Amino acid sequence: MRLHIQDGFVVRDDSIVKEDIFIDNGRAVRPDADFRADEIIDARGLYVMRGFIDMHTHLREPGFEYKEDVASGTAAALKGGFTAVCCMPNTNPPADNPAVIAYIKERAAAADNCRVYPIGTITKGQKGGEITEMYRLKQAGAVALSDDGYPVESGGVMRLALEYAKTVGIPLICHEEDTDIAAAGVVNEGYSATVSGLRGISRAAEEVMIARDVILAESLDASVHIAHVSTKGGLEIIRNAKKRGVKVTCETCPHYFAANDGLILSFDTNTKVNPPLRGEDDRLAVIAAIKDGTVDAIVTDHAPHHINDKFVEYNYAANGISGLETAFQLANTFLVKKSGASLSALSKLMSANPARILGLDKKPEYAEADFTVVDTETPSKIDVKSFVSKGKNSPFDGWDVYGSVRYTIVGGRVKYGSGGK
Repeated sequence: MRLHIQDGFVVRDDSIVKEDIFIDNGRAVRPDADFRADEIIDARGLYVMRGFIDMHTHLREPGFEYKEDVASGTAAALKGGFTAVCCMPNTNPPADNPAVIAYIKERAAAADNCRVYPIGTITKGQKGGEITEMYRLKQAGAVALSDDGYPVESGGVMRLALEYAKTVGIPLICHEEDTDIAAAGVVNEGYSATVSGLRGISRAAEEVMIARDVILAESLDASVHIAHVSTKGGLEIIRNAKKRGVKVTCETCPHYFAANDGLILSFDTNTKVNPPLRGEDDRLAVIAAIKDGTVDAIVTDHAPHHINDKFVEYNYAANGISGLETAFQLANTFLVKKSGASLSALSKLMSANPARILGLDKKPEYAEADFTVVDTETPSKIDVKSFVSKGKNSPFDGWDVYGSVRYTIVGGRVKYGSGGK
């Protein structure tokens, strides 16, 4: 398969250059006089970016296929421009053993959409007690470990996990929540919680756990990655730790820089997510932290749900937003168009940095031709009815955004767009 991406603007780490890209058998090449493309992509006016990597997504399989499965989730990923996704381990059974990791890889190979890298659990059953056999999980194909929606409550267990992970050489992705402080809260503690009558969650529930894990990582000279940071205070803790040389990285999600907790006043359960949508000062702090480099990665935290999980009273609704198909549009609109971030910076946040944090840049396939071709200018509306994902649970339905994904190319094959799926 020979592919020619013609007349596009190629987004590099520090520049944007108009040039053609030639791909032969899954590799970008310098063409010779005999090069004849099997397919030509007309990329005039479009931007060619490295394939997006979502290092925090939920594919739900095994166990929750009524919400999503590997095939539907990876098809949604392609539509969103993602050439690779890293799937969280909160399945049934949890991905706390090599057999579940192997099953996910088999399902991904059968779907043949984007690349899928499983994430295993830190503790068995995500129960926060006994640490998993990290080396065996890594050997089976796990690229990171996380208890996902559950914090490792015990400081002693977390300390041992950091030591073990350091020895094994695998990243830990930490959901930061003091559940005693969060208690029965369902939204951000503040004005909107008071007006709505919904019970609030203090920002401290997230921030004290970030501080604990940063301190533990510093004491052990170990690495830690903080998941879906949502508060101004949490970002400041991470910013100061980085200045001290602590090996801490972090991610945030589009819903934390595109929306604030004013949305909950609609009582739309699609606004219910954990951590919750925060105040406007937090939203602006997330944007500032993205621009100054405190935030290393933008992830979707794609959490698809069946309508029955959301079509209930707010207190009983499941947490989560279906985010794979809107991530680029929201990032392009709120970071590039409205906040002045560059496409090169966005490429690092959505591709190069996730690859570096997870060690994907050391895998042989990382050098293969994975590209996302995007339009950054055309206005459009988000329409959940057009989602490929089984999960239509998005608070952004009907929002005006800029840009779209035009082609997703995995290993030199057009997987989404003309000729793709």
